[in-house]
Amino acid sequence: MAKNPGTAVPSQETPVGHSALWAAGLCLALVLAGAVMPKWLTFLITMAAANGLVSLGIVVLMRGGVVPFGQGMVFAVGGYAAALMFNKLGISDALLLTLCGGLMAALVAAPFAPLLSRYRGIFFAMLTLALSMVTYGLLMKLEVLGGSDGFNLGRPTLLGQKLPDEQVGYIMYVLTLVVSTVMALLARIYFDSTRGLITVAAKENELRVEYLGGSVRHTMAINFILAAFCGGLGGALAVMALGHIEPNFSFWTTSGEFVFVAILGGSQSVIALFLASTVLEVVRSFSSAYFPNTWQMALGIFLLIVIRFLPGGIGSLWVKGGTR
Repeated sequence: MAKNPGTAVPSQETPVGHSALWAAGLCLALVLAGAVMPKWLTFLITMAAANGLVSLGIVVLMRGGVVPFGQGMVFAVGGYAAALMFNKLGISDALLLTLCGGLMAALVAAPFAPLLSRYRGIFFAMLTLALSMVTYGLLMKLEVLGGSDGFNLGRPTLLGQKLPDEQVGYIMYVLTLVVSTVMALLARIYFDSTRGLITVAAKENELRVEYLGGSVRHTMAINFILAAFCGGLGGALAVMALGHIEPNFSFWTTSGEFVFVAILGGSQSVIALFLASTVLEVVRSFSSAYFPNTWQMALGIFLLIVIRFLPGGIGSLWVKGGTR
């Protein structure tokens, strides 16, 4: 059909382009600021970004109306995969280990995706929690994986270059920020895609989506695998930053923290998700030092306040009806 040259055709790429510029600018600012930050702060932001990736996977599923309480499973799988490849196979490149962690988590999650895609609500939550706790139990019993103590891994390299001792923390900080920025942009693109819109529509009315030719189960299965990939990336990055892996990566309290971040940030803004993850890390760091026995209670009260006054999460403060 011929187009009227005098008619402006609205661009569908502009919002994504703006998001890309914002994300790139923010990432660059944090990278530059990291050069003068104290080491404890770069480490805190590194862990917040890595954990934010895991919660990003939860948001992918939350947009379809389900909340996984077992994201710790893929977090642990990604971390253990990266650590074992480093110690057993001699693969030390941080970027490659990160990718392998994500792929291994997606591979482990894939067989469960068709089953879990059939369930909603509390049934989905409990099944994912059960998978996470089974993983935790196995990791606790397997002495070859260090049992309850876990094991350490050495210092990674990057693109074949050995990292200087004084630069390791900063380089892992930069790598984690870059990976998080890329995944945030990819998530934004996915949310605006046909499958992403089907996910949102399925949350409102699954039957209508099926009548219109969309496959809700297939979409939810794909979302579960994508969520696992995000969790595996976060697990691999967290392990390399910490230099240690243990079964608690898969414990239910770890999964609960990821859910906390997802609810606090909301599903409307990817940036808010990583902001929420940073808030959790800051509160955990300072409160555990000064209020070691009550910081979880304070965090819970804070979440209740957010749910009461900002049910859409802190991202709803600046996003109305969209995703940024």
